[in-house]
Amino acid sequence: MSGGVDSSLATALLVRQGHDVTGAYMKNWINEEGIIGHCPWEEDITDARAVADQLGIEFHVVNLMHEYRERVVKYLLEGYQSGITPNPDVMCNREMKFGVLWDWAKERGFEAIATGHYAQKGSSVPGSQFSVHGSRFTGTNSEPGTVNSELDSDAIYRGADSNKDQTYFLAMMQPEQARIAQFPIGHLLKPELRDQARELGLKTADKKDSQGICFIGQVKMEDFLRNFVPDSPGPIVDLEGKVLGQHKGLHLYTLGQRKGIGVASPLHKQAYVAVAKRPEKNELVIAIERPDTPLLWARRCTLTGISTTGLPLTGARTLNAQPRYRCPAGLADFVPLGEGRASLIYHKPQRALTPGQICALYDGDRLLGGAFFESISYD
Repeated sequence: MSGGVDSSLATALLVRQGHDVTGAYMKNWINEEGIIGHCPWEEDITDARAVADQLGIEFHVVNLMHEYRERVVKYLLEGYQSGITPNPDVMCNREMKFGVLWDWAKERGFEAIATGHYAQKGSSVPGSQFSVHGSRFTGTNSEPGTVNSELDSDAIYRGADSNKDQTYFLAMMQPEQARIAQFPIGHLLKPELRDQARELGLKTADKKDSQGICFIGQVKMEDFLRNFVPDSPGPIVDLEGKVLGQHKGLHLYTLGQRKGIGVASPLHKQAYVAVAKRPEKNELVIAIERPDTPLLWARRCTLTGISTTGLPLTGARTLNAQPRYRCPAGLADFVPLGEGRASLIYHKPQRALTPGQICALYDGDRLLGGAFFESISYD
């Protein structure tokens, strides 16, 4: 229970269904570093506890600050320092919610971890209809699969609300984690969820959704990084190597970024975009964004650290690959290379594929797993 409306209603639905439920708040961060930004952990604990009291269930604050630093913050900082783009929200799910917290729960005899993610389990998804008992699919099942093929009770499927679907953030989960995961609100649209929370009189019914780093709070990534990684200014150059300005540190920029680069566009309605980082020269490469901008669009890449939510991906196949959150999944040919690596060739060019980012792999609406982008080929 994070103190938000999603996990609050998820808890209420489980209680109403007759499950033996205990609420847990993961205390990962208390802003003891004085980081700029709002870190509302005390307010969130108060709200989560109030909902638990209303529902008549036990509530625990589970202190996981040490584990969070070692498993998520360390990964985040080392990633940015090495020039790649990590995703702490994805790793928080694998390492914390369904990792350390699950260890805590198992020791106390619990059988599952339920969260407020917008995702669905195969056990609650219809085998032959798009709607049953309130469940829906997003309707994004393009080739090669279909959403209703070979339904598996432990499989994870996209949430009904295509605007809120969060399966991308579950892509690096392990099969055992997928087995014990429950997503009680995955069949709901966000307005419906708030309506149900209001009907139940939950304190969090109209609480604003949080935005920020997983379980840290409303902190801008740039502000967070600057408390741990020193600025390392260097040149901003164009594709020909001409110096156009100065950057503050390569770790503060993301490939595909348009805003905040600090170099004025040469012409009206044209925008510079970050297309490459050159750590050996401490250079940030930018270019005018066009449909054919070099280093911005690519089809071929290599994946590493492949993780699956079910059976291993052992054979070549065509699947849907989502390169980042809020980005459509594109059809791609997946060819295993062994040792957790694979070649991925998109059928259509993709914008700003980024080393270190997570690529979520799907068969239609079914989440197969995920991997890290290792390298990108521009040909």
